[in-house]
Amino acid sequence: MPPSLRVLLVDDNPVDLDLAREAFSEYANHVSLTTRQSGAAALACLRDPHAERPDVVVLDVNMPLMSGFEVLRTIKSDPILQNMPVVMLSTSTNPADVELAYSLFASSYLVKETSFPSFLREVEDFVRYWRRCQVIRQAAD
Repeated sequence: MPPSLRVLLVDDNPVDLDLAREAFSEYANHVSLTTRQSGAAALACLRDPHAERPDVVVLDVNMPLMSGFEVLRTIKSDPILQNMPVVMLSTSTNPADVELAYSLFASSYLVKETSFPSFLREVEDFVRYWRRCQVIRQAAD
């Protein structure tokens, strides 16, 4: 069995972070969730040489000061972080937002669910997918 999946979730909304913590708690023995409330805090976490890097970063698109797209652009332009998988998370279904995310090399684009049961299913699918990716990466090493 692969080690715990390390997820860094970045969202400026404390309510959304609390809901995410609750949803991910279902997978506490498979997922280690770290949260940050700003793009700057996320980048500091990712660049900390003493911190364990996440396996995947989940970025809210709409954040003040530094949008998720700006954080994604910064990650992908950093030689040390550029291969980090990044999933964009947004309430927007605007095709231009989705296209921008993929043009900046996002790994995926998730639409925030409005109901908690739907969000739980989305988290379940997310965990299942990224755990499989983790198994494949380990087999390739």
